[in-house]
Amino acid sequence: MTNGDIIVSLDIGTSKVRAIIGEVTGTEIQIIGVGSADGDGIRKGAIVDIDKTVQSIRAAIDHAERMVGIQISSAYIGISGNHISLQSSHGVVAVNSPNREIGDEDIDRVLQASRVIALPPEREIIDVVPKGYVVDGLTDISDPRGMIGVRLEVDAYIITGSRTIIHNLVRCVERAGIQIAGLVLAPLAAGTVALTGDEKKLGVGLVDLGAGQTTISVFKEGILEATTVLPVGGDHVTNDIAIGLRTQTEAAEGIKLRNGCALVNESVPDHTFKVSRVGGNADKEFSQVDLAHIIEPRLQEIFMMVRQELEKMGYKELAGGYVLTGGGANLPAVDKLAEVELESSVRVAIPDFLGVKDSSFINGVGIIRNVARNFTNKVEVAAAAPRRKAGGNQGGGFVDKIKNWFNEFI
Repeated sequence: MTNGDIIVSLDIGTSKVRAIIGEVTGTEIQIIGVGSADGDGIRKGAIVDIDKTVQSIRAAIDHAERMVGIQISSAYIGISGNHISLQSSHGVVAVNSPNREIGDEDIDRVLQASRVIALPPEREIIDVVPKGYVVDGLTDISDPRGMIGVRLEVDAYIITGSRTIIHNLVRCVERAGIQIAGLVLAPLAAGTVALTGDEKKLGVGLVDLGAGQTTISVFKEGILEATTVLPVGGDHVTNDIAIGLRTQTEAAEGIKLRNGCALVNESVPDHTFKVSRVGGNADKEFSQVDLAHIIEPRLQEIFMMVRQELEKMGYKELAGGYVLTGGGANLPAVDKLAEVELESSVRVAIPDFLGVKDSSFINGVGIIRNVARNFTNKVEVAAAAPRRKAGGNQGGGFVDKIKNWFNEFI
């Protein structure tokens, strides 16, 4: 990538759809535009209403476009969910260049060779991520570019997902008038922003507390080893508040964001607020302590489930501890509660970029950083260009790219 390149990420979540525009300047990334919209049509990370999802995507894109004054024509899309799986693979090629120096073309070919695996018809390859390279028997090479060799191998894992879910996501984005530059695994992207190199090397659990689901990812020896999803999240906390305070769900969400605290012992008795109750004429006053008595048990349950799931996956202890991201990580004292339940060190990750200093932006910013590091395809934008109509056929979509690649391979 060169200076001035624009990268656009689209993070389609249960509660919010976020479009983030980043500009590459040397080795640095600047966030120059952010757009968000309510995630109508999405439940527990899955699309349940295409028309509403298209409207949410278009609203988020429009918001980001107005902020920067450009028109977005394509974007990188984050993808996650319990349909995602990681599968180990191995690729081998002969080095092509006359002087036997390994270049980008050789690396591309060996990664393509690792893609040749048997997959069920309902699965589709999202990405291939190298674990390490082997040059003429020499192992544990992270980047073989410039080395001399005859035989290049790669140990990689193939990220696959449900063909139905992927195609529904692709259809929504393209109907919103946006071409898909690529799909990026959200936990992998989040790790580039939320985690340090030492944490990823020692072993760390990345816990994304989303609205409809909680995504757990384990990084060890510098790579993503496993990822899974629990069907609980911040919406369950909101529902508990709505029932406990006898108020509407929308009001409960606002109460949680403005007055919530994850620990009863950390809440302030003097912090009071009024709630309009269902079926009542007068508002009733509650304290932050009252609210914490509702929030803490549900979060305790979520962290208990996180711990049990990690133990089932074979990770009883992680030397690097845990890192929390997502909208649920914004609750005060959530890290202290997690430390008790997970019996390990816990911190909350916040992007260090102006305008997105919020844990819920980790995935979107991570997609931009991941693309800047690993991809060379540009995201095209046209400054001050006429707006397209949502749902227009832009051509060259992600599905077409997949079909073209298979045609060339065959």
